[in-house]
Amino acid sequence: MARLRDPERGCEWDVAQTFATIAPYTIEEAYEVADAIARNDLEELRAELGDLALQVVFHAQIAVEAGLFTLTDVLNGISDKLERRHPHIFGAADEGGHHLWEQIKAEERASQSDQSALAGVALALPALERAAKVQKRAARTGFDWPDPSGARAKVAEELQELDDAAPEAREEELGDLLFATVNLARLLNLEPEQALRKATAKFERRFRAIEGKPGFAAMTLDQKEQLWAAVKATENGSSSLG
Repeated sequence: MARLRDPERGCEWDVAQTFATIAPYTIEEAYEVADAIARNDLEELRAELGDLALQVVFHAQIAVEAGLFTLTDVLNGISDKLERRHPHIFGAADEGGHHLWEQIKAEERASQSDQSALAGVALALPALERAAKVQKRAARTGFDWPDPSGARAKVAEELQELDDAAPEAREEELGDLLFATVNLARLLNLEPEQALRKATAKFERRFRAIEGKPGFAAMTLDQKEQLWAAVKATENGSSSLG
């Protein structure tokens, strides 16, 4: 990477990159790792982990050139963090586990300038995942529904507000509805990001099955829904649409 970034002998594209321009590729590579895992393609996982590692090296090289830190600093930092957060493994603590990890994280946050319970939730996370993390942080302070029924009632309330909203307010009301749905998922111990991914994959699988039918483009909506129902029935024995 140092050679690629060399101003005189390097690659013009690599030399031109910055933290900001590389960040979208870093996120993309992380998703490609997750995709390989979801497809259980272990050979592809090997390749995608290499692509993701390249992103770390790329950012570190940019930092070296700016005199900020080195790749060694990055790796030492994460090693120190793992040791610090696992005193029952690397230190003298007698017990540990997730509760101790969270306690140590809370102590670390207490030393930072932003004292909010929501501090450090990355802005670049997918919207559903970030909503869930923000809600989990708030719940640790006691600001939470005692059970899923309150969250479900909130979903119904937000849906009604969306129905009643003026056109210029619909985006905000839709956001509130999505946020409330994430809250319901959390209280049902479900991961909304994963649930939506599965629902999207299911839709894609079923749509691909019907779009190849002869004359599909010219069919009426009712005819297309009949095909959809047939595919769904084949998958799960149900003839109802969903």
